Amino acid sequence: MCGVLLLLLLLCSSQTNHFYGTVMTFTPQDLRNNGSVTVVCRYKTSFRSCSDGDAWDCAGGDCGSHTLELSVVDTLDGDWCQKEGVMRRRVPDTEPFQLRSESHLSTSVSHLSGGDWISGVRNGVRSWLAITRVDLRVRSDLGQPNRSPQTTVLPALRVPSNCRRDFDLLAFDPDGDEVKCRYGDAGAQECNPCRPPSLLTVSPSCTLTFHSSSSSSEGPYAVQVEMEDFPKQNISLLQRDGVKITRTPSDALSKIPLRFALIVDPAVPSCTDGLYLPKFLPPTPASRAQLVAFVNLNLEITIKAEATSAQVSGVFFSGPHGTTKQEVSEGHFLLNWTPPEGSEEETHPMCFVVRAVKRSLV
Repeated sequence: MCGVLLLLLLLCSSQTNHFYGTVMTFTPQDLRNNGSVTVVCRYKTSFRSCSDGDAWDCAGGDCGSHTLELSVVDTLDGDWCQKEGVMRRRVPDTEPFQLRSESHLSTSVSHLSGGDWISGVRNGVRSWLAITRVDLRVRSDLGQPNRSPQTTVLPALRVPSNCRRDFDLLAFDPDGDEVKCRYGDAGAQECNPCRPPSLLTVSPSCTLTFHSSSSSSEGPYAVQVEMEDFPKQNISLLQRDGVKITRTPSDALSKIPLRFALIVDPAVPSCTDGLYLPKFLPPTPASRAQLVAFVNLNLEITIKAEATSAQVSGVFFSGPHGTTKQEVSEGHFLLNWTPPEGSEEETHPMCFVVRAVKRSLV
């Protein structure tokens, strides 16, 4: 019988200093009678080059032992390379622990080679920090360990300086919890420094709003968001000593980092979708659509877009490694992915953008 998993979609239209961002999610598997559990931590990491790398260190609690597989997801030549790490950790119990990745982090395994954020960041952020808080204690409402929200993001989102735009971040929780977003807090040591871009606001519902501005705002900005899951009703979490801890709808169960670059481009003649800015067309799946995929069976996603005053010249995505892309014709693309063995009952977020460039006049 084929295993089933859920694929989530997000659409968007639009000294070494190589860092472009990171995101991590986690899914517990194989809870054993002795209390130990395997947790699969999937993360994306984005740098200027595929030769750059990162590392995740234990920042609190018992993080156990782990194996790591690292694969390239997608690249934009000369700009960025995104890789996916699949980290399988065997921890001795379900107690909370934290993982950390930051600029110039040295571990017994490796040393970060990608360095600080990309050059020219306008909101005064240079070094970077990302913390994942993992809590695998068994939930009273589900009878199983907690799972994190599922999300991913491209290394860079682009927007013209004169166009107000909303970006609905991919935010899905497999346990049915409420997912909330906020900017990182320096006081909680979630980023260093934090300094949110003044021209970009984030709502608790995980919508980013870019407020149009002048050409003086053009350039890259570091975006550092925290995503958390909250139970919709009071639940209890079972500790290893048998004690039950109550969690209310105001208590975050886990926390995952979302880091990426916002690049403000020069103004365009019109902010109407479908002219200079790409507009998605059917049968492109809707934003935040949920697709069912089967292990060892190919899933094909058709993407169509138009920009009548520009040329739609490429598609770029963030999703599970092994996904391939194909350009059928201008504005027509295919993404193909075959879920491998071992990915049953998992959710795999995916987002993609199409690129439009102004047509040359001859």
